[in-house]
Amino acid sequence: MKPGIHPDYHPVVFRDRAADFAFLTRSTIVTDKTIEWEDGNTYPVVDVEISSASHPFWTGKSRLVDTAGRVEKFRARYGDRYAGGSKKGEGK
Repeated sequence: MKPGIHPDYHPVVFRDRAADFAFLTRSTIVTDKTIEWEDGNTYPVVDVEISSASHPFWTGKSRLVDTAGRVEKFRARYGDRYAGGSKKGEGK
């Protein structure tokens, strides 16, 4: 590999809190959170909403998705900008 053109590729823990499941892999993702892993080392941690431990395709079980929470996150992020439900082409 050419030096200086690739992002830092380092160990990262991905954690699925819904399924109480975590795995250590390598990634270029950057995060401020850390976790002490089973081997005693501290690694950056990324919390994910769904993983193979909680996805219905892999588990064979349905999972209730918190749609109200998603709507609130959307409203907190974008505010009233999209709340009006205006139709395409109406006023500018």
